[in-house]
Amino acid sequence: MAQISPLLNTLKKSLKAHGLTYLKIADALELSEASVKRLFAEQTISLQRLEQICQLMEMEISDLVQMMNEQQPRLQHLSIEQEKEITQDLVLLLITVSVLNRWTLHDILSFYKLSEAECIQKLARLDKLKIIELLPKNKIKLLVTSNFSWRENGPIQQFFQEKIAAEYFKTKFKDDDECLIVLNGMLSPQSNGEFQRKLKKLARDFDDINNDDASLPFEQRNGVTVVMAVRNWRYGLFAPLLRK
Repeated sequence: MAQISPLLNTLKKSLKAHGLTYLKIADALELSEASVKRLFAEQTISLQRLEQICQLMEMEISDLVQMMNEQQPRLQHLSIEQEKEITQDLVLLLITVSVLNRWTLHDILSFYKLSEAECIQKLARLDKLKIIELLPKNKIKLLVTSNFSWRENGPIQQFFQEKIAAEYFKTKFKDDDECLIVLNGMLSPQSNGEFQRKLKKLARDFDDINNDDASLPFEQRNGVTVVMAVRNWRYGLFAPLLRK
């Protein structure tokens, strides 16, 4: 029933937008108006009936499902409190990052040494936080936007900066799937702003590619972390040589 109610609510809104009343639907389906009202009230519309109703609006069932998904409230950011809660539980953080990358319960259990009960418990917590919807058979539905991101300077970003930054750079960046680019220069404030806009555009491109690859089998995808940063900075090593 979790999906039927929002789907039928979307259907009702679409029918109203197309000027289709219960009476008009009844005539098209060769039913009484009372029967049509009962189908909606009891939420017992068959796929065949649903397809017929969609055809009255020159739509497919898939169009209706897409409309339903677009109307669902989705998170672009977590609250400070939500991020704090996640950083205080390493397993919860691990599972959060995994589900945001479209991992299934099976993927998580096959990759990490976690019990199914513990994993489901954490997924239930994410469901309560409205980050996911835990569906029957422990299927996971994300409730975040495609451009979801952590809060700037929020608890999650601070956690990664403090705990993971040193580990992240413990590599020579020589493998085919690695890349390190260090640039130094002197930019005007205007040029700095323009370059930052291009970095943000690159981040959106990464999100688009990540979303496209989400449909690929789990074994065809590898975890990738991209770090992009710009700041006014001088090497601390040179500090003693600076004129006061």
